[in-house]
Amino acid sequence: MVLEILEYPDKRLFERSVEVDKFDTELGEFLDNMYDTMIFKGGIGLAAIQVGRPIRALIINLVNENKIQDKGDLLEIINPKFIKKDGEQLYQEGCLSVPGYYEDVKRAANVTLEYQDRFGASHTLEADGLLAVALQHENDHLDGHLFIERIGFNKRKKFDKEYKKKSKQKPL
Repeated sequence: MVLEILEYPDKRLFERSVEVDKFDTELGEFLDNMYDTMIFKGGIGLAAIQVGRPIRALIINLVNENKIQDKGDLLEIINPKFIKKDGEQLYQEGCLSVPGYYEDVKRAANVTLEYQDRFGASHTLEADGLLAVALQHENDHLDGHLFIERIGFNKRKKFDKEYKKKSKQKPL
């Protein structure tokens, strides 16, 4: 089932999400719905808060070397904790909750993450490149932050101006 995605400036996007402590069929169904929503909207990642549920859950499904977004590559990440971040990379990011806006964001180049899967089993994941960016971007959502908060003062002023202009043009 495709869920509604919250869009900036919805206040719920700025809530800190709570730890998941119940790993049951309801959680599994919710993760499946998140996946359907992400694919339908053309995304590569989605945090639970973006569909109105403030729990520490996110999914990421990058396009593979054959330019296919294979569900077999789907990462379901519950209660993530970064245990290492190093290096630096600049990557152009966008967000399903901030549609139509893209900007370069500086993030760690290499990350190590501990997390649980939909069944509660613990895992460790090391990532670099786009996967490292996506993990940090989606985890920011769980902490109540959007990528536009990381783009620098002048770019943020420009974004706010463009957003206001676009909002005035939307029909009521």
